[in-house]
Amino acid sequence: MSVAHALPTIVAEPAVTTALAADLDAAGFTVDRIDGLWGTEAAASLHRGSRVAALRALAARETTPLTTLATLFVLGLPVDRADAERAFPSAGLDAVLAAGLLRIDEDRDDTGLPDADHVLVHPTVDLRPYAFVDDLGAGSWWIVSDLGELALGTALGEEHVLGIGGASTTLSGLQVPVPVRRVLDLGTGCGIQAMHARRFADEVVATDISRRALDIARFNTQLNGIDGIEFRLGSLYEPVAGERFDRIVSNPPFVITPRREGVPAYEYRDGGMVGDALVETVLHGLADHLEPGGTAQLLGNWEYHWGVDGLDRVRSWFDDADGLDTWVVEREREDPPAYAETWIRDGGTKPGTAEFDTLVDAWLDDFATRRVTGVGFGYVVVRARTGGAAGLRRVERVPEALGSNPAGLGATVARVLDAAEWLASHDDTALAAAHLRVAGDVTEERHYWPGNDDPTVMTLVQGGGFGRRVDADTALAAFVGACDGELSVAAIVGAIAQITGVDEDALTADLLPRVRDLVLDGLLLAPTS
Repeated sequence: MSVAHALPTIVAEPAVTTALAADLDAAGFTVDRIDGLWGTEAAASLHRGSRVAALRALAARETTPLTTLATLFVLGLPVDRADAERAFPSAGLDAVLAAGLLRIDEDRDDTGLPDADHVLVHPTVDLRPYAFVDDLGAGSWWIVSDLGELALGTALGEEHVLGIGGASTTLSGLQVPVPVRRVLDLGTGCGIQAMHARRFADEVVATDISRRALDIARFNTQLNGIDGIEFRLGSLYEPVAGERFDRIVSNPPFVITPRREGVPAYEYRDGGMVGDALVETVLHGLADHLEPGGTAQLLGNWEYHWGVDGLDRVRSWFDDADGLDTWVVEREREDPPAYAETWIRDGGTKPGTAEFDTLVDAWLDDFATRRVTGVGFGYVVVRARTGGAAGLRRVERVPEALGSNPAGLGATVARVLDAAEWLASHDDTALAAAHLRVAGDVTEERHYWPGNDDPTVMTLVQGGGFGRRVDADTALAAFVGACDGELSVAAIVGAIAQITGVDEDALTADLLPRVRDLVLDGLLLAPTS
């Protein structure tokens, strides 16, 4: 039976974090080396919640600092004190213990006294390598977070500080890779978004309602030698009242949770509000905290109510935001039972138990009070406009299969925002005079009935971004094929009209709206000057 231990305070002392980083580096504590210890099959098994394959692989290896670190911080298992001491030659075991990353348990002999030959060192946190690629190139860090369900053997505590997961990598990839002065990371958690933001910002302010999260985030920045991040305690925008930023990023605690006694309220995911009110509140606050031209990239959930589309609800949250460009992308949608089961399992409560069934019941009761028929998940991108032109108001559903690589989405977001600004300042006359180019990642698919010379289906395919596929008729395909920057839109349309024998004005009226869509989606590129 597992024994619950109080969460230790994580103490960030520069001398200790610097020495610890040297020890991790010397041991080769990297993503590739860890995967090499046990192989891809065991790594996949770990991801599914089983350590058996990884432990079998380690049993066949000699004990080294790398195997010790992997056992402690990735598998969440204890090691002998002597092995732990060898793993921290620079920092020293006592300093790592004092930092709150480890604890010592002494086995007891038959008399109940400590057995000096069996002193075990236990992990109190998860610490693992993390690798990424952004517009500045490849990078790697070490990230501390709280132990997960696998290591704990129990459900998570409400003060749990989450590490890097799918949502984290999605948001980090969504960040616009354009240099700015100040960034706000709202609800920083373990600090991963603030660390990514700092690569493109002079300074970052990271806030959280959890003091423990701020301690861990501060430790992570020191461990990885990252400065320029200020940590502030408080809820939502309270710690930055009256301040504005060039960029706001947030993976807010958006999970919809019943406000009922007996339902765990995890700080890392539950905002303490009813339904999706937390996301609505965060979005409403953007206008007061973005500099002109500033952008925001956020994740969120939104409810579908009986007879009311969830995306229509999100659109209504921006009804009074005249100065904001908004782009909402829904990637997936779950029905109420599936949503409840997902997040109850996420907290470590196992299906088939009485506790699990009780929590599902509470979730479904809560959804029923608001007549919720589903919950959408996706991204919200916002920009504070600098001019008076009509703004971007885009709400769409993009299947998860499209744009599945989050690493490049930030650049896509930047291009869409730039394209929207360009389109807003160019009416149809100006668009007709523009010289457009087809993006380098666009290809064309053609399908033919057997024996036919003319294609029955033509599709424009975007290789990057969201991987959009646009059905094209002969005129649109010909237009895109001619967009090499040499001829104006009007000249290309005129040539196509002459070749096909159609009315030029009618063809112009047909093509220009579709051309605008292709520019907005990035399949066609507007002039840069």
